[in-house]
Amino acid sequence: MAAFIANGGFKAGDKLPTEAALTAKYGVSRTALREALKLLEQNGTIYVHHGKGRYVGGIAELKVERPITLFESVTALTRGNGYDPTNKVLSIAEQQAPAHISEALKIAPSDRVLRLERIRMHRDDVLMYCVDYVPRQLINDKIYDVEWSGSLIALLESYGHKATMSSATAAAVMLPDDVVAANNLEEFGPAFRIVETVYTAAGEPIVYAEDYHRGDAFEFSFVRS
Repeated sequence: MAAFIANGGFKAGDKLPTEAALTAKYGVSRTALREALKLLEQNGTIYVHHGKGRYVGGIAELKVERPITLFESVTALTRGNGYDPTNKVLSIAEQQAPAHISEALKIAPSDRVLRLERIRMHRDDVLMYCVDYVPRQLINDKIYDVEWSGSLIALLESYGHKATMSSATAAAVMLPDDVVAANNLEEFGPAFRIVETVYTAAGEPIVYAEDYHRGDAFEFSFVRS
């Protein structure tokens, strides 16, 4: 239904077809259709004039180019912001996961993780500082036989673990002092840090990531309702 509204040329205030017309179009039961319509009403995509019908809400016309809620790899995000990214691998190591990471990845405290530390660059400019943690059992090769400079999401998919969604928190911060000193990032400035756990469609957590986006290099869009 949401796609029908988005792709059907509807504008805010337009009246939707009747329930009978919609059930015929989609081949669904009246009960299933009403559940879908109820969800669209709850998020403001449509509204009801009792006795008159359902209408397209104003939020249906609000669009942002790259919403912060869009799930995509960091490589795709960087390219989408107009950069030609390259990844510099600072370190790759196998270690025991800190407690908060083992909890996020739903692994035992004794389980091992791979810690990948990288800098994302556009030509000579540093755009991001990133640390990713991946359960060791997801990568069944020796770590130094793996190419870590590309998209981690694409790499995991090549091992049979396709990422489809994530949960994240975001905050404005400065890079940690030890990271600045170790990598000569004194000019990095304020950062937008996204801490994210990435999941497969089945809900399996496969990455825990801490990404620091340089504050003057990225902007994020969203709709509030």
